[in-house]
Amino acid sequence: MAGKQFPSLAHARRASSRCLLAVGALLVFSAVYFLLLSPSPPRPVASPLSNPSTTTSFVASLDRFLDSPHHPAASSAAPGDLDAAIRSEEEARLYGDPRGAWPAAPAPLRGYVYEMARKFTYDLLRLFRDSYRDTANLTSNGSPVHRLIEQHSIDYWLWADLIAPESQRLLKNVIRVERQEEADIFYVPFFTTISYFLLEKQECKALYREALKWMTDQPAWQRSEGRDHVIPVHHPWSFKSVRRFVKKAMWLLPDMDSTGNWYKPGQVYLEKDVILPYVPNVDLCDYKCVSETQSKRSTLLFFRGRLKRNAGGKIRSKLVAELQNIEDIIIEEGSAGAKGKVAAQTGMRKSLFCLNPAGDTPSSARLFDAIVSGCIPVIISDELELPFEGILDYSKIALFVSSTDAVQPGWLVKYLRGIDAKRVREMQSNLLKYSKHFLYSSPAQPLGPEDLTWRMFRSLCKCWDLTDTVIFAITVYPFHARNADCWQAGEHQVAYSAVAARGQRIKKRMHISLIAVALLYLSLA
Repeated sequence: MAGKQFPSLAHARRASSRCLLAVGALLVFSAVYFLLLSPSPPRPVASPLSNPSTTTSFVASLDRFLDSPHHPAASSAAPGDLDAAIRSEEEARLYGDPRGAWPAAPAPLRGYVYEMARKFTYDLLRLFRDSYRDTANLTSNGSPVHRLIEQHSIDYWLWADLIAPESQRLLKNVIRVERQEEADIFYVPFFTTISYFLLEKQECKALYREALKWMTDQPAWQRSEGRDHVIPVHHPWSFKSVRRFVKKAMWLLPDMDSTGNWYKPGQVYLEKDVILPYVPNVDLCDYKCVSETQSKRSTLLFFRGRLKRNAGGKIRSKLVAELQNIEDIIIEEGSAGAKGKVAAQTGMRKSLFCLNPAGDTPSSARLFDAIVSGCIPVIISDELELPFEGILDYSKIALFVSSTDAVQPGWLVKYLRGIDAKRVREMQSNLLKYSKHFLYSSPAQPLGPEDLTWRMFRSLCKCWDLTDTVIFAITVYPFHARNADCWQAGEHQVAYSAVAARGQRIKKRMHISLIAVALLYLSLA
C-alpha cells in the first residue's frame, strides 16, 4: 500500500507546481495588462514663453538680431574645386575609418547658408524695421502691409536660427556647415516678401533678376539645377516674376494653391516643397489664459475677417448668408491695426469654434490664430494642404467640413451643436499642446515650426536614411551624393521621439505579456 502512495504524492506535487506557475503567470499577465491599458500620466507641455530670453515677436526679435554682431562663415572651397571636394568627402565617409563612417544615430541635416550681398538680406531687414511705424497704415489689396510681412516672415526665423552661434542654438536636427561639400541642402537667404512690399515695382523686379543671376551662377546650383536649394517664397506674390527659372528648387510655401491662381502648373508640388504655417497675429493663450477663459467661451462660432474674397474664397459670402443673425454666432468684417488684432484675439478667446473658410488662397493665417487662442478651427477649404502633415495629426485639434455641407441650410450649426462636451474639452486640451508647433521664436525651440521644417526636409528624400540606396547613390552618381536620384515622394512620416519611446514601452510590455501567456500554457499542459 505504501508503495502505491508515492506516485500519488509526486502527482500532487506536480499539480501543485502547475497551479503555482499558473497563478504566477496570471498575476504577471494581469499586471502587464493593467500597465498596458492604463494611460500614462499627462506631462505639462513647456511653453516657449517660459524662458524670459525667448521671444515670439518678429519686431522684438529683429531688433535684437540687427543689433547683435554677425560673423560671416568661413570661405568654402573654390568653385572649380567643388566636384573634387564632394567626391573626396564622400570617399572618406565610405572608405575611411569604419568607426567614423555613418554614425548609428541619425545624423543631423547639414545646411550650407549662402553669404549673399547685404542688399538681399540685412538691408531689407533694416528697411522693414526702420519703416515699420510708417508702414503701419499702408495696405495691399485691403490688408496691412506690415502685417503681411510679419505673417510671412518665415524666411527671417529660419535664417536667424541657422546663422546663430551653435552654442546658442537649441535645435539638433539641423546644423550649419561651412564647407559646401559637406552640405545636404543649400539655404538661400533672400527676403522676397519684404522686397515685394517695400520696394518700388521696377526696383523689386530688378533685385529679383539680380538675385536670380547670383543664385544660378553658384557652382552648387549648376551641379544640381537647384534641386538641393531651399528658397523661401512664402507669400504667393514673392519672387513671382522669376519663379519659372527656379522651379526645381525646394520652396517654402503657405499652401499648394491647386487652383492655379498663384502658381503655374509644375512649379509647386509636395514631392519637393514644404508648407510652413503663417506667423500668428495674436498672442498665445497659455495655461493660465486657458483656465481663465474656459468658462467664458459663450460664443459657439466666431469669424472676423474679409467677408468677400475671390477664387475659393467666394464661399465666405455664402457662409455669411447662412450664419448671420444666429444668437451665439459672430460673423463680422475685420479691420487692420492694433484694434483689429485686439478684437480678433478677444473674439477667439470667447469662442468654442473658429470658422476658417478659404480666402484668395486655400490657406489663411486665421487658422493659426485660432490654434494659439484655444479656439477649435472649423476648416472649410476643400483644397487645403496643411503644414507638417504626416508629423501632426490635425484631426485632434480641428474639424474638417466640406464646402458642400457647410452651405446647406442649418447643417453646420446643427453639426457644431451636436459635438459633445467631452470631445470639445479633449480638442481644447490638444490645442494647448499643439500651439508650440506654430510659434516661431528666438531662439528656435525643439518641435517648433523651425524644427519641424527641417524634419519635413529629411522626410522628403528616402536617401536621408542610411541604407544601401545611399551607398548606391554615392558610388554611382557624381551629383550631390546624399541627394542623388532621390527627389521623389517621401513618406512624410517623422515620429516624435516621445511617441517612439512610448511605442518601445508598449512593445516591451507586449513581449512580457506573450511570455506570461506562454508560461501559463506550459504550466497547464
